[in-house]
Amino acid sequence: MVLSAVALILGLLSPAPAQAASLQEVTSFGSNPGSLQMFRYVPDGLPSGRPLVVAMHGCTQSASAFDDETGWTKWADAWGFALVLPQQKSANNANSCFNWFQSSDFSRGQGEALSIKQMVDKTAADYGTDPSRVYVTGLSAGGAMTAVMAASYPDVFSGAAVAAGLPFDCARSTTEALSCMNPGSNLTAQQWGDKVRAADPGYSGPYPTVAVWQGSQDTTVAPMNMTELVEQWTNVHGTDTTADVSDTVQGFPHKVYQDASGRAVVESYSITGMSHGQPVDPGTGATQCGTASQYLPDMNICASYWIGHSWGLDATDGGGSLPAPTGLTVTATTDTSASLSWNAVDGAASYRVYRGGTQVGSPSSTSFTDTGLAPGTTYSYTVAAVDGSGAVGASSTGAQATTTGATHHCYTDNNYNQVAAGRAHQSLGYVYANGSNQNMGLYNVYVTHTLEETSPGSFVIADSGCPS
Repeated sequence: MVLSAVALILGLLSPAPAQAASLQEVTSFGSNPGSLQMFRYVPDGLPSGRPLVVAMHGCTQSASAFDDETGWTKWADAWGFALVLPQQKSANNANSCFNWFQSSDFSRGQGEALSIKQMVDKTAADYGTDPSRVYVTGLSAGGAMTAVMAASYPDVFSGAAVAAGLPFDCARSTTEALSCMNPGSNLTAQQWGDKVRAADPGYSGPYPTVAVWQGSQDTTVAPMNMTELVEQWTNVHGTDTTADVSDTVQGFPHKVYQDASGRAVVESYSITGMSHGQPVDPGTGATQCGTASQYLPDMNICASYWIGHSWGLDATDGGGSLPAPTGLTVTATTDTSASLSWNAVDGAASYRVYRGGTQVGSPSSTSFTDTGLAPGTTYSYTVAAVDGSGAVGASSTGAQATTTGATHHCYTDNNYNQVAAGRAHQSLGYVYANGSNQNMGLYNVYVTHTLEETSPGSFVIADSGCPS
């Protein structure tokens, strides 16, 4: 699958659910200056006006190994969208890694970046893709290429999700690539943001939202790269690097960075204890997906579900022509409720509010309060406009709300890992639980404690039993 640090570069580098279809190669999709292969998975009977997701494999992987293993074909069938899977050739890179570190391949209008954009254009022409709902994601070298596409083609993509990847323009040579991957390149947020703005200097429109997924124990792409990616894209979106929301999603630390309107523009997911890879959660449950392998570890969280969910792919569209509402914002939370607001859509007679893809309200106004929720729990929402005939339009991008109150998640690990996971902090060689500031002892791998999360981001020592 995805190789070691050296393998990431140079080959030393590496409406209702549709019916199942099959992965097909498309052999003619443009000039293809990057000499890539194009594969796509399109559910049978997919109507026009549906979203499109580009998903890029890691080193030594292929399109056919990446579609089902990550869960993306499951969601394409269930939610109804086209899936494009670019594939690298060994002639371009000995280990079939996307060449994210070569300017001739990461620049707008050139090489592999242009080939991938041509794949989007081909699929949009063939299936009538909604141009406002085109997204890109990838793992490892594919994650680095995801950042490339978001920076070089911000006019094409509405959202990007980087799994174990690198900031855009982090390297321009093999040596720089290795250093960027581990230990990482420490630039200011302004310097990182300037690199993105320079990728398309004439562009003045909105940039894609960006989600970053990173294993806390990754030694191939160091966790520092998550910090640098957050710095890069918060700067691009004109916000700071102080999270507006710090909570957990299925027990893993999650942070949300909002712009001036309150829209979530950058998110980060730190997968505690995971090495290099993208997490899956095999099973048939509503949020489960994937097949576990060496670089797709079973971590009891399905990254592709949460990525697609944040993009609003799981909200049912009713065939209407109204555009997706913008500005979906969580305005307040209590232990058992979450209040939302959004911008009005011209021609809307009412709206539908979805929690986790299930409709929970149909207000006529641009606000709604969802009740009966569990304390200390994260919920994801989307909203769609309904016209006078009852036809439901496109769904908004997602917003996440965390109710107040005790979560009572329990985590047993050594002090070093508790700090790495964001549950504790260290000072002068000692470790203290976040929130309670209880002394946990020396900052090393030999002292182990159980921490109980009593409210989002706040922990107490619970060695005698958890939950207490």
